Amino acid sequence: MFCVRRFAVTHASASHIPVLLSELLALAPDAKRAVDGTLGDGGHAAALRARGAEVIGIDRDPGALERARLLLSDSGIRFSQGNVFAADMLEAIGRFAPDLILLDLGVSSFQLDADARGFTFRPGAPLDMRMSGEGETAADLLNAAEPAQLAAWFRDYADERRATRLAQEIVRRRSRAPLQVSDDLVNAIRAVLGPRSGPADFARLFQAVRIAVNQEVSRLEAGLPLLRDRLAPGGTLAVISYHSGEDRVVKHSFREWSRDCICPPRTPRCICRGKPLGQLLTRRAITATAAEVAANPRARSARLRGFRVSPDEA
Repeated sequence: MFCVRRFAVTHASASHIPVLLSELLALAPDAKRAVDGTLGDGGHAAALRARGAEVIGIDRDPGALERARLLLSDSGIRFSQGNVFAADMLEAIGRFAPDLILLDLGVSSFQLDADARGFTFRPGAPLDMRMSGEGETAADLLNAAEPAQLAAWFRDYADERRATRLAQEIVRRRSRAPLQVSDDLVNAIRAVLGPRSGPADFARLFQAVRIAVNQEVSRLEAGLPLLRDRLAPGGTLAVISYHSGEDRVVKHSFREWSRDCICPPRTPRCICRGKPLGQLLTRRAITATAAEVAANPRARSARLRGFRVSPDEA
C-alpha cells in the first residue's frame, strides 16, 4: 500500500489554507502536469506549481476564478472557467494529458463569506447557492420540488431523520409565501427540529440544498471515470470530499477500478475487463491531523482518496 509522507507546508495564502496539502503532494510526488479541477483560492495549485509542475486551474465559479487570478497572478498557472466535467473541458484536459488531477469538493470559504451568493444561513442572504451563477436557484427548487423529492434531499444529503416532516413544513410555508431568503429556510428547520436546533443543523441542511442545486453527487459519479480516462499512463486522480455521499461515490469508484474482475456473483467465467484499471492508493480515506484541524477547522470533515491508473492505461 502506498505510504503517505507528511511534510511542512508553506504555500498557503494568508487568507486560504489548503486542506490536506502535504498528504496530497505525497500521493503524486513526481507530478509534472497537474489539473486542479476545483481551483477555489488556488492553494493546492500554487503548491504544485511551486514544486515545478505545469498547472491548469479550473473553476466553474467565475467569481472564484477571478479571485484566484488576483491571488496567483505571477504563479504561471493557466486558468480556465467552466465545469471540469463538461465535454469541452474534458477534451482540453485530454490534450494536456495530466499525470495528476485533483478535485477539492464542496464550497470555499470565499463563497460562504459572500452573502450575495446565498450559500450561508446568515440572516437575509438570498437562497441562491449556484456555483456557476446559472440554472435554478435554491429558492427555485425549494418552491417547486415535490415533497418526496425535498425529503429525499434532506434524507440522502443531510442524514435528516425528520426529512419528511421538514419537506411538509416547507410545502406548507411556500403555499402562503415563497421561500426567498435564508431566514425562510432556517425558520422551517426550527419549526421541525425545535428551538434547540442551531448552526450545526442549519449548515447540514443548507449543504443538502446546495448539493441538490448543483447536482454535485450525480455529476461526480458520472464524471470520475471521464477524468480517469484523461490521465496520462500512471497518472493519479485525487479527490478531497467533505460529505459522506460524495466520499462514498469516490470510495466505491476507486475500489471497483482496482479490482481485476467486476462480474456479477456466480458468473461462470469472467466476461468483464479481467484486469484492474490501476492501483488504489488509499485503502482508507486520509484525514487531517489534530494540528491541522486546530489551524483550519474546515479540514475536520475532509477525506482524501487517491487512485493511480495503470502505466499502460490511458
